[in-house]
Amino acid sequence: MMRRLKLPPWLSLLLPALIILAAVVLVPLVLSFYSSFTAYRLTRPESIFTWIGLRNYVRLFGDAGFWWAFGRTVFLLTVALNVEMLLGLGLALLVNKVTWGQRGLRTIMMFPMMFSPILVGFQFKFIFNDNIGLMNNALQSLGLTEAAIPWLVDGKLAMFAIIFAEVWMSTSVFAILILAGLFAVPRDPLEAAKVDGCTSWQTFRHITLPFIMPFINIALAIRSLDVARAYDIVKIMTNGGPAHRTELIWTMLARTGYVDAKMGLANAMGYISIALAIFFTIFFFRKLSASRQVVGMGD
Repeated sequence: MMRRLKLPPWLSLLLPALIILAAVVLVPLVLSFYSSFTAYRLTRPESIFTWIGLRNYVRLFGDAGFWWAFGRTVFLLTVALNVEMLLGLGLALLVNKVTWGQRGLRTIMMFPMMFSPILVGFQFKFIFNDNIGLMNNALQSLGLTEAAIPWLVDGKLAMFAIIFAEVWMSTSVFAILILAGLFAVPRDPLEAAKVDGCTSWQTFRHITLPFIMPFINIALAIRSLDVARAYDIVKIMTNGGPAHRTELIWTMLARTGYVDAKMGLANAMGYISIALAIFFTIFFFRKLSASRQVVGMGD
């Protein structure tokens, strides 16, 4: 008679969670990674067993359309993060100066990040609409333009509209984290700088900024992951148009996988995008470690 296998108590407690994680995370991850080396098409399920090696990756590295989408993703990430950081820093500094009603301002400041990206996409699609959009109506009412501006039809203007929507939705992430950093700045160095006759800029540059840099880098790491996989806002506002001029990696991935049914190629695209996200995450976490050491928070 077979003896019953007895598991350690800690493993018995973790086993249900491990099974669920394997079912919903590990198995799909392994399957998608495997399929990126196959000719898998949704219209031909048996093609998942057709092994083609690195052909999907080689094809992508030689695809100009993919590299344009990759470049637009990096451009969106670079511009959006820098603008959000500067606006969030300014907003946090202003709120930090408020002595009455600061709690209410912090709550209001968090409202944009509470909205779903899909809802934000529909909201700004209406704002930048050629005919009935609030932006064109406001500009024409003020006499700044005579004709309606095709915000979502012109490629460059459409990318500007997407960046505007991203910045509106996520600047509060930077503002909240930087504000937390401002609360953590010790008072003694600030008072000493005031006694020594330092200007406001000198105090900010040499005392306040080094102390809040770890919080800025945390915000950059969080937002870099979000922007690197941006999809919802672009899908709703422009659907990658006009003529694919606002198409990013993840919108191109969705079109390749679910419209063209080339799921193997789409999965290869997804893993290249993951590599991009990992690169930016490592970069900002290294910046975080360096900034923590500057203010004596590191090991």
